[in-house]
Amino acid sequence: MRKPIIAGNWKMYKTLPESVAYVHELAPRLAPFTGVERVICPTYIALAGVADALRGTELKVGAQSVHWEAQGAFTSQISPAMLQGLVEYVIIGHSECRAYLGETDETVNKKVKAALAYALKPIVAVGESLQQNEAGQTASVIGGQIRAALEGVDAANMANIVLAYEPIWAIGTGKNASGAVAQSVIGGTIRATLIDLYGNAVAQTVRIQYGGSVKPENMHEYMSQPDIDGALVGGASLKTNDFAALIEAAAKAKGV
Repeated sequence: MRKPIIAGNWKMYKTLPESVAYVHELAPRLAPFTGVERVICPTYIALAGVADALRGTELKVGAQSVHWEAQGAFTSQISPAMLQGLVEYVIIGHSECRAYLGETDETVNKKVKAALAYALKPIVAVGESLQQNEAGQTASVIGGQIRAALEGVDAANMANIVLAYEPIWAIGTGKNASGAVAQSVIGGTIRATLIDLYGNAVAQTVRIQYGGSVKPENMHEYMSQPDIDGALVGGASLKTNDFAALIEAAAKAKGV
C-alpha cells in the first residue's frame, strides 16, 4: 500500500515567530499518526526555523518552489543546493506560480530534474482552469502537464516524486471536485499516463494527492478513493485543529 502523504502549503502566511510557535503546537497533535507522512511547507524565511523546531519529530519540511540552477545571478531565487539538507520536499508547478510567476511546463521539468539531482523530492502540481474543465479538456491538459513535467525523468526516480492534482477552479474558491470526480482524473488520467510512461508496476507505486478547498469535512471522501493517496492543503493547514483533523481523517480512511 502507498503511504498516505498530507502536505500543508502555507503560501505567503505566517511570520518566522508565528511559524515556529505554530509547529511547536502542531507537532504533538500530529505525532500519533505515524501511518501518514506529514509535510509542512512554510515560507522561505521560516524554513530554517521550522526545520529546527521539528528536529527529532517525524514531521517533514518542504519548500514552496526552487530554481533549477545551483547558483547564479537570479535575484530573489533559491537554488536546490541551498535547500539540500534543510528540506526533504519541494513543491513544483503550483498553479499560483504558473499564473503569477511565469512558471511553464518547461521550467517545471527543469526544476524537477534539479530537485532530484540534489536529493530533494518534488511534489509536482498539475491542474486545469475552469474554462478548460468546462470545455472537456481536463484529460488532455493534465496528461500534457504530466508528460512535460516528467520528460527525461527515468523510472528509478519516480519513487521520489509525488504528484498533486489541483484543479485551478477549486483553489481558494470554496469549490471543490467531488471525490468521484477527483478519482476519475487521478486514476483515469494521471495514473493512466504514468502507466503509459513507466508501466503499471512503477505507476502503482507513485503517490498522487488531491488539492483544492480540502477541509476536514470532505477529507474522508477524498481519501476513501483508491487512487488518492493524500492531499496538498492550503488554508486548512494554517489552523492546528483543522490540519490535525485532516491527518486523522486520512489515517482512518486508509486504515493506517
